[in-house]
Amino acid sequence: MARTRIALAAAATLLIGACGAPDSPDSGGGATAGPVPDKPDRAVTLNVLDVAGNLQLTQPMIDDFAARNKDQIEKVTYSKATAPELVGKVKAQQGAGRVDIDLVLTGVDGLAAGIDQGLWTALLPASASRLPGMNDYLPGAAAMQKLAGDHGVTVTYYPSGPLIEYLPATVADPPKTAEALLAYAKANPGTVQYARPSNSGPGRTFLMGLPYLLGDSDPKDPVNGWSKTWAYLAELDKYVTLYPSSTSETMKNLANGSAKIIATTTGWDINPRVLGTVPKEARVGTLEGFHWVTDAHYAVIPRGVPVAKQAAVLNLLRDMLTPQQQAKAYDQGYFYPGPAVKDVTLSMAPAESQQALAEYGRPEYDQLIAGNPVEVPLDAKALVTAFDRWDREIGGAKVKK
Repeated sequence: MARTRIALAAAATLLIGACGAPDSPDSGGGATAGPVPDKPDRAVTLNVLDVAGNLQLTQPMIDDFAARNKDQIEKVTYSKATAPELVGKVKAQQGAGRVDIDLVLTGVDGLAAGIDQGLWTALLPASASRLPGMNDYLPGAAAMQKLAGDHGVTVTYYPSGPLIEYLPATVADPPKTAEALLAYAKANPGTVQYARPSNSGPGRTFLMGLPYLLGDSDPKDPVNGWSKTWAYLAELDKYVTLYPSSTSETMKNLANGSAKIIATTTGWDINPRVLGTVPKEARVGTLEGFHWVTDAHYAVIPRGVPVAKQAAVLNLLRDMLTPQQQAKAYDQGYFYPGPAVKDVTLSMAPAESQQALAEYGRPEYDQLIAGNPVEVPLDAKALVTAFDRWDREIGGAKVKK
């Protein structure tokens, strides 16, 4: 099944004003401001925009809820876009006074950019009692939720990376340190790749993981604490011929041999091998000093969405955070493991997920997850700053258009 993916996480505890767009006729009807009812007074159409590849994990949850609650949801429409397109789409609708996107599924990139621009409705703490599953988050997911502030609800979670991926037939002795990776790139120009960080989960995880690998002074401060990281990236850039605009391009390049080593994550390792994009025999490795940089997907509601639709979205999110629905997040390893709440085992997942992970999963991941430090990503402001500096000073001119 062909699916668009982008893999993220983070935001800030900013207090942003509530609804700003005027009331408008809509299939959900009603005002954009005011108390959110328990249910919509009539079934609404929900328009869902995915900029993170999250529907691969959650569309079965959404469709199931809609089928069981026809009094709330008449139909669901789905659309996809890249994270860099998100802000422009939402701002244009808010500026026109008619918001047609009711629910956004996003990673760190879109979430952070939207918070920076004041695009999202503040859901918390007002709606916390309507989302009891948030009390059952895994520790890593709970940490990601704190970073989201009041404007996003964590729906899926994984430890992420950064990992390196290679084919053993072409890289017999893979690098074990960041310095060795740089030496390999120098000796083999054009063969080490990572995608543009602002548009790639593995790309930004590599970016945020380097300060730990290199022993930088403050891994959470890309302005004053990343001197070693920026110097390393500038040196590595000398031997990088292009930066793909998406993670999927790096996977194709690994498969066709134009890239020998790429940045990856647990999910981006497993799922492309399940789908046949990358050969099954591909291997992954960590670099000395490795820390996990976690990632999550969030649900956000743009400012200006009618309260009737907000009610339907909140009820949908409540259902999505139950263990039986969260088990669907195992998918085919795309966001491995995937569930954000506790006590969701693979045995609870659909048979297709269990079969895929039995064949393509890696037993060493359990040990790696348990045996290495786990770090939350940069907050919204720092992440936007890091993306901007990377675009300006490192790789923007070499991003594949």
